[in-house]
Amino acid sequence: MNVIEVKVDDLKPYENNPRNNADSVQYVANSIKEFGFKVPIIVDRNNVIVAGHTRLLAAKSLGMETVPCIVADDLTDEQVRAFRIADNKVGEFSTWEQAMLDLELIEIGGAIDMSKFGFPLLEVEDEEKKKSASTLESMEIKAFEHWDYIVFVFDNQMDWLNVVNQFDLHKVNAGYGTTKKTGVGRVINGKKLLEAIRHQDSDIEQRKE
Repeated sequence: MNVIEVKVDDLKPYENNPRNNADSVQYVANSIKEFGFKVPIIVDRNNVIVAGHTRLLAAKSLGMETVPCIVADDLTDEQVRAFRIADNKVGEFSTWEQAMLDLELIEIGGAIDMSKFGFPLLEVEDEEKKKSASTLESMEIKAFEHWDYIVFVFDNQMDWLNVVNQFDLHKVNAGYGTTKKTGVGRVINGKKLLEAIRHQDSDIEQRKE
């Protein structure tokens, strides 16, 4: 399977394309600017697009003259039609593991603005709110057999994100009994948290004085 460069003006959108792409173009263009054109457009032997209409529109918006393409010349006309629909449909069955997604976004931090790709900005409490109310008051802490690992239980996702941001926490491998489970956003290093809490309490007492 060869990737070739094709002139943008030589590519032909499929006239009966059933997908509405307009709302995605800017996000795809932002992705291309940030990461490069990493996913080729798929065309048939006549340069009619099989998959990649949004990428073509994004390329045009960026003023690109050529784009990487794969020619699906091994498919029959019926297979091309079927693949064009199937390629869009299968993505509808994927969902986000929210806790893991949130953790990934936190790990990325401010290095890359993920709102350029359609993700909402993470809310972070301002400093005055952090000083006036403890983030830990509204949560329940559950321990495993030892205090090396702790599970947080929150009423909402934002409280979790505030705690993660405030204490610079990361997921860890939590082992208990004869099994091990990898934290998916709510299992953290208990020792580090306790140290952070003690440090926070000390700061609060100093402000009171």
